[in-house]
Amino acid sequence: MLRAMKTAVTGMNAQQILIDTIANNLANINTVGYKAQRATFRDLLYQTIKEPGRIVRLNYTAPIGIQLGCGTEVSAVERDFRKGRVLQTGNPLDVLIDGDGFFEVELPDGRIAYTRDGAFKLSADGLLVTSEGYPLLQRIYIPPEAESIIISKDGTVSVTYPDEVEPEVLGQIMLAKFVNPQGLKAIGENLYVETPASGKPIEGVPGEEGFGELRQFYLEMANVDIVKEMVNMIMAQRAFEIASRVITTSDRMFEITNRLVRA
Repeated sequence: MLRAMKTAVTGMNAQQILIDTIANNLANINTVGYKAQRATFRDLLYQTIKEPGRIVRLNYTAPIGIQLGCGTEVSAVERDFRKGRVLQTGNPLDVLIDGDGFFEVELPDGRIAYTRDGAFKLSADGLLVTSEGYPLLQRIYIPPEAESIIISKDGTVSVTYPDEVEPEVLGQIMLAKFVNPQGLKAIGENLYVETPASGKPIEGVPGEEGFGELRQFYLEMANVDIVKEMVNMIMAQRAFEIASRVITTSDRMFEITNRLVRA
């Protein structure tokens, strides 16, 4: 009975983490470039009371055994890096990665961070930056006298001027990808940083060598499936309730046992 209580508690703790993960997904339904999270579970240690296959009589072995589990726990909370829904904005500074890759931005402490959020802005100096003011690693400046901004599929950034026909090339936006993007560490603000699990970044030109192309005037929104999240939330709630009933039932069994002892 005590084992049942402890086992049920592990189930309730695991379902609570699942609910927290679902809540974060739903909260970021309109976050640009957000990638949905998914909690995975694993069972805990087992106490073997009867070993499967042990010899019970001469030349006879037990076909099955007796193993009592100790519950479950969350083994990982992983990211779903599949492409999110596409939103057409008409803003020339909005850029979508159509395929694999991350934008590279420089943080104030000198570290390089990676993002799928292509909602860029211009700083007071004309520097192409993220919504939080972090510049792209390629440091692209847009002249104030520029009439229009052109970002091609391969990341080439050009501008046109009122009195000139040919556009002027200012630079090129490069992308980075990882062997194991699941190993990236999220630090908030739609940013990730590399870890030993993700491996080193592989830099490349958009549209080449497996990198996605860039699409100007579009944004990649969150890839959260609302219906799926709602179904998972209901299942987690039911599992939590059932685990709590196990504790209640075990407590009643303790009460019955105590009455027998008193009798």
